[in-house]
Amino acid sequence: MVGDFSTQGPPFPNPSLPGRGTQTPPPRRGRLGGGGFHRASPLLVWGGAIVLVMVLVAVLGRFATPHDPTVMNIAARLQPPGAGHLLGTDQYGRDILSRVMGGAGIALSVGIVAVGIGLGGGMIVGMVAGFYGGLLGEALMRLMDALFAFPAILLAIAVVGALGPGHLNAMLAIGVVNLPVFARLTRASVLAVREEGYVEAARAVGGTDLHILWRHILPNGLAPLLVQASVSFATAILAEASLSYLGLGTQPPLPSWGKMLEEARLFMDRGPWLAIFPGLALALTVLGFNFLGDGLRDYLDPRRRSPM
Repeated sequence: MVGDFSTQGPPFPNPSLPGRGTQTPPPRRGRLGGGGFHRASPLLVWGGAIVLVMVLVAVLGRFATPHDPTVMNIAARLQPPGAGHLLGTDQYGRDILSRVMGGAGIALSVGIVAVGIGLGGGMIVGMVAGFYGGLLGEALMRLMDALFAFPAILLAIAVVGALGPGHLNAMLAIGVVNLPVFARLTRASVLAVREEGYVEAARAVGGTDLHILWRHILPNGLAPLLVQASVSFATAILAEASLSYLGLGTQPPLPSWGKMLEEARLFMDRGPWLAIFPGLALALTVLGFNFLGDGLRDYLDPRRRSPM
């Protein structure tokens, strides 16, 4: 009889029957994270917290330092940490805390510009080499291999030596050093997905090469690029400090952690705080970005996440 459910099968799957309705649907996951930030690794949390603190210090160093970081006061030279100067003063009487805060702004700005140059240029080179291949792709990647063959600091010194010292030229030099890293990573991501079915479907419906690269290929290779960018940020800050230490990066009187460490060499016996505090700031910032990169790698890679 129509409508007599007593003689028909159940209108909905019966959980008591094997194979029907016995499986619980998996939880919904985000597009990138796969588990929400509440499942983020401690490295990601600590790295993000350290980076956020350093960004706040850099902002305060731009607008609200306790003293002018470039003004000398010979009468107050080499004062130990105290009430007037929380981190002491240097050999010229300049406030160490103000100079550490000012150096944070320069370090982060160099990292942003240098990584931006490397990421932007490397993505273009890698996408062209991976998507089109052929003689053009081989020529581009052999050029990247030639750049990659040089030790990073030597290549940066060569570029700065050709352009002249200064933090602007240091940004460009560090960006050139990062260029082959992002180019190789982007090319590998493009090669992994360019023959997938959805790429062929986009090409079949008339999608242009630029549309396919931007809408279908690039989003699938974005996660490793984000991880590499955070790690390259740390290396860029270290490279800027190294160039400043050698006199090729940020020039006086602008504060730079590397230049502060170089100036502290001759006063370690009388004022060890001259090297301790900029060294701690540099180490903490690099550690924070390394933590952030490792945490992002674990968060964006589903194979590294623990099962729910």
